[in-house]
Amino acid sequence: MLKEIKKDFKGMKIKSKRYSTNLVLPKTLVLVGLMGAGKSSIGWRIAQKLGIPFNDSDQEVERAAGCSVADIFETWGEKAFRDAERRVIKRLLSAQTQVVSTGDGAFIDDESRELIKENAISLWLRADPEILYERVSRRDTRPLLFEGDAKEILEEMIEKRYPIYAEADLMVESNDDAHEATVERVIEVLKNYIYD
Repeated sequence: MLKEIKKDFKGMKIKSKRYSTNLVLPKTLVLVGLMGAGKSSIGWRIAQKLGIPFNDSDQEVERAAGCSVADIFETWGEKAFRDAERRVIKRLLSAQTQVVSTGDGAFIDDESRELIKENAISLWLRADPEILYERVSRRDTRPLLFEGDAKEILEEMIEKRYPIYAEADLMVESNDDAHEATVERVIEVLKNYIYD
């Protein structure tokens, strides 16, 4: 079953089914936060629950470039990646209402942040440093962590980026509990934001 879910998440082939959540998003929901916060896995589950499309901006950049984010960083540098990411975010925000997960630097980029603020509901998935480090240490696909001690780099990123993520419309903790618990917290926060 887990293998099946991963396949569905990566390929995003399953048609969304609208569930009774009593929530209709007035505009696209964009998840922001540091790497390892769960933006993609939580975002996909939120989209499934709401019966709307899901897109991962990093995957969309990779699709457009024909190579991985790490390869883009290595070959053309971070500036080229941020330019491509900004174009992808602009395209996604001009499409139908959906859930979009962004790379950890997207909301840090002034232009991307303004695009998101003007055209979407932004939600910061916040996680404690220990949780983030444990999650990101499982993968070698995080180019910004290749440049030294990963734990130190992550701590520096938290110090610099958390105040900017705090500009998001909403914030939900991404804990070590089940994905569904985080999804339910997001749904409740969204209901309060939209309907109150």
